Amino acid sequence: MNRDNYYMRIALNLAKKRKGLTHPNPTVGAVIVKDGKIIGKGYHKKVGLPHGEREAIADAKSRGYDLRGSTMYVTLEPCCHYGRTPPCTLAIVEEGISRVVVSILDPNPMVTGKGVEFLRQRGIRVDVGVLQEEGRKLNEDFFTYITEKRPFVHLKLAQTLDGKIATKTGSSKWITSEESRKLVHKLRNEATAVLVGKNTALRDNPFLTVRGVKIERQPIRVLIDKDLQVPLHYNVYNPDTKVIVITSEYTKTDSLEKFKHLKPVKLPLNSEGRFDLKDILQALFREEIVHLFVEGGKDVFTQFILEGIFDKISLFIAPKLIGEDGIDTVGLLGFEDISEVRSFDVRKIRKVGRDLLLEIYNTDKSSS
Repeated sequence: MNRDNYYMRIALNLAKKRKGLTHPNPTVGAVIVKDGKIIGKGYHKKVGLPHGEREAIADAKSRGYDLRGSTMYVTLEPCCHYGRTPPCTLAIVEEGISRVVVSILDPNPMVTGKGVEFLRQRGIRVDVGVLQEEGRKLNEDFFTYITEKRPFVHLKLAQTLDGKIATKTGSSKWITSEESRKLVHKLRNEATAVLVGKNTALRDNPFLTVRGVKIERQPIRVLIDKDLQVPLHYNVYNPDTKVIVITSEYTKTDSLEKFKHLKPVKLPLNSEGRFDLKDILQALFREEIVHLFVEGGKDVFTQFILEGIFDKISLFIAPKLIGEDGIDTVGLLGFEDISEVRSFDVRKIRKVGRDLLLEIYNTDKSSS
């Protein structure tokens, strides 16, 4: 195996330990190598704490190593500006590291290319693009958040072979296997926030919390409820985590404002009496929601898919049949000719328990 690839993969695996836990920052891992030996490893733990590069430097120094002449492998371009923490480029220069290998450039305009140039101007060799696609995948949500000024929208669908999410009575527990449901909790843990619509909250009364997985924080809950029809004693409102309630600009929110963990966000309705998804996503961007995990229901999924404003679908398919009187996963999209129907990119298919999981990406986001 290529030596640079080998060490970069270690750095990527370090970063994956904190996937979703560093928002609104990216997740970053770093490895320092000298004389063919790893002398320091580190990863960014959470916002406000040292970045992965500084963690790796501190690790090497704590073991008594001299970093002069060493090589650093880092999954994202080192920052060169003062934010919540000082620039990592300064620490690299000060420690005498002679080469830096970067997986991918940081899309942040304050950084992109500037960190690399800063190091090169000071005589440090910098190589960019080692396992670049893996580096992009690691921070796909952060890249969307920075470049498109909205959260990365990740839809989670669980359905039968014939595309049903429930029987005609609304019964849906459980369509998918226990293994699939455990994986959903892991996916929730990687998200900044979990979103549902009013109908799902009323029908299923979900907690939307991460369970069965070691956690440090619960994702924020986002509830779309324009008329505040979901009662305050429902699980979606419990105080385990912050709840953002998307409601109409004309709705009185006195009942919510007395609770510290609840935040009403008032938005206008369009001529059809619905929210504009772009307004919702802009509001969530302002709340520093990097990765939005959308869990239902049918009307919410339909609107995201119809408008093409999503990045990824995790589609769980159970080997079951409900029949045509069941509830469809997606509602009316209004296509009359097959040429109008959008195609998406299935990038991975794997078996989870008895189910199939398809990772699907929206490669045509012209409408977003």
